[in-house]
Amino acid sequence: MTQPPRPRAVNVVVATTVMLSFISFWRAAAIVLSDLASSAYYVGGIAEQAIGKAAPWFILAIMLFSYAVRAIYIESCSMFVRGGVYKVVHEAMGGTLAKFSVSALMFDYVLTGPISGVSAGLYLGGLVNETGAYLKIPGLHVHPPYFAAVFAAAVTIYFWRKNIIGLHESSEKALRIMQITTVMVVILIAWCLITIFKNGYQPVPLPTLANLHFSKEGLGWLQGTVAPSITIIAIMVGLGHSLLAMSGEESLAQVNREIAYPKLKNLERAGFVIFIYSMLFTSLVSFFAVMIVPDAARQKFLNNLIGGLSMFLVGPMSVRLLFHAFVVLVGTLILSGAVNTAIIGSNGVLNRVAEDGVLPDWFRHPHHKFGTSSRLINLIVILQLITIVISRGDVYMLGEAYAFGVVWSFAMKALSVLVLRYKQPLGRGWKVPLNFHIAGTEIPVGLILITITLFALALINVVTKEVATISGVTFTILFFIVFEFSEKYNRLHTAAHSQELEKFNLNTNEDLSAEAAHVRPGNVIVAVRNPNRMEHLQRMLEKTDTRRIDIVVLSVRQVTQAGSGEHPLDASQIFSVDETAVFTKVVNLAEKAGKHVELMVVPGSDPYAAIVATAQRLQSSRMVMGLSPKLSPAEQGATVGRAWENLPEPRPSLSLEIVAPDEEESIFYNLGPHPPRLWPQDLDLLHRLWLELSAKGPGSKLHHRDIVGVALRRMQESLESGHADDVVADVMREISNGSAAAKSEARSREPK
Repeated sequence: MTQPPRPRAVNVVVATTVMLSFISFWRAAAIVLSDLASSAYYVGGIAEQAIGKAAPWFILAIMLFSYAVRAIYIESCSMFVRGGVYKVVHEAMGGTLAKFSVSALMFDYVLTGPISGVSAGLYLGGLVNETGAYLKIPGLHVHPPYFAAVFAAAVTIYFWRKNIIGLHESSEKALRIMQITTVMVVILIAWCLITIFKNGYQPVPLPTLANLHFSKEGLGWLQGTVAPSITIIAIMVGLGHSLLAMSGEESLAQVNREIAYPKLKNLERAGFVIFIYSMLFTSLVSFFAVMIVPDAARQKFLNNLIGGLSMFLVGPMSVRLLFHAFVVLVGTLILSGAVNTAIIGSNGVLNRVAEDGVLPDWFRHPHHKFGTSSRLINLIVILQLITIVISRGDVYMLGEAYAFGVVWSFAMKALSVLVLRYKQPLGRGWKVPLNFHIAGTEIPVGLILITITLFALALINVVTKEVATISGVTFTILFFIVFEFSEKYNRLHTAAHSQELEKFNLNTNEDLSAEAAHVRPGNVIVAVRNPNRMEHLQRMLEKTDTRRIDIVVLSVRQVTQAGSGEHPLDASQIFSVDETAVFTKVVNLAEKAGKHVELMVVPGSDPYAAIVATAQRLQSSRMVMGLSPKLSPAEQGATVGRAWENLPEPRPSLSLEIVAPDEEESIFYNLGPHPPRLWPQDLDLLHRLWLELSAKGPGSKLHHRDIVGVALRRMQESLESGHADDVVADVMREISNGSAAAKSEARSREPK
């Protein structure tokens, strides 16, 4: 008995990357606010310690100025999906200054996590001690700095694990933290207003020279000079000590690539939500603390400003203590969330650096299970844990050093966006306002003013913050040296770096179904092959609502019959460097659109047959291809149609869309049995025949389909008789006439 032929073994590679998970603008705002809003817990105390009771006015000015700085980030993100400091400075001023800027930025990120975690630990440690004193339990007491350091380390390790799992998990946590924080903020503002209405308030001194009382640490190297007596310099010093309120902007650029469609509009929405929330929370807390808490008592709560404020509100002591506990709980959550934000932001920055060949490619290999860049996350967390150990829980020391990276990365980013206004004047979806044109030349007044202000603040910080300058310069130089030597080593030991390639996790399956590929029936397959010809994918991303219809981007790895035969191919044979280049371009387009796609590679000796077979297995409704450079659209459609005819039964209903690069409208073909598209003259002839035949007997019983049916049977009889040559000649003439009619119809649709 003859054995049936053994089915061919086919492996399908499904490629995944962390860069294709998209989030709403609410989640994006929550991630950034975990850093920006968290500064409300410590910036008021640090600023007042440096410049006196007038600090709230400077914090308010910085929060208003933050909207202008955020505008720079929105403009850069409208140019580059990954529009962080490194990318923008590199495009504008080259690799050396880009490495310097990102070194300063990494100093910011390495300190963001520790200062937030330590501050949360101090709030929690203070609550523990106050509870012990209130309940008269001597054993319920901790040493706040050491307790804060241990707590910060524990929170860092917790969010390290969450980021290893993936961004969606982390953004979910950030959103929940901000929801709880919002409840606390609303209660706090309302209660403070009631207290002021009932008990009155202490006025906040205006930010005049006479009302500024600088500490020795607040003046740094300006101590003993005439500079602090000059009004403009004194104001700049005050603003410099309030800059901590404006951290977190770079996280917006890093999260931008994950923002869902419509990306630019959602980025603007996220920026506005961040501005309103952070301005109200951070500035009002500082004002209320000075207005409500007596001066002598407030000095004891500079590291615990909101906790101290809650104890001086009107109402029973038991209720105030309960709210104090709620404030500390929320503070612990939001400050811990800032640790998460620091990990996300620094991971994004180092990913960009590694893509450019500055760091060894080893760092970017995705986690085997979760697809995240776990090795970079590990490096970041190790640096943060070392910082926590060195600080031993001293939040003031961390705060002094923190602003260095913040302001210099902002200044370099602003200068780079200004340079790009002239170097790359096109390609922006949004611009910083206040642009004027003189003799055909654009003068970006708004951008120039922001850049000058940032550099002025950066320079004033250098001379007024000794600890920040020494530690910041040291860290920046060390990181810059590491980047420089790493880049040289990397280029010596790897091939020439021509483009930024993504890293993909490869999941190999011997069979394929819609369920296994995580797509819904009715999905659309977009076939790709050339990374330089992606017009058809771009058009599909623009017009497809991926919330309703899934997009599968498919590449066929051509193999010989022997190579695709009995023995399965492994992933490296199917997914080569060519597929990596193709899918890197796919990821870039998907990120820019803010829409999710599934990535897939199948082996096959006939690309069209492989595409059609995959569409059948995935229960797809449509296949989309670019125009073949070797075939006309009709020939390409016919080739795909023949591949459809060779499918095993039951063959699905499929349509083919061919997108030509220079054509606005696509060309559609229905595969298999389908109603034909008749030309207007054919419909007129059919109707005339119906009228004529109806009058000769059948009457109302005759339908148009009856005439078509008779005509088809008569043609079949002619083909089977001796008149086949005549039928073929008629068909060829009809094809010729049909082509002319198609061209005429296309011309009639052109705009006049």
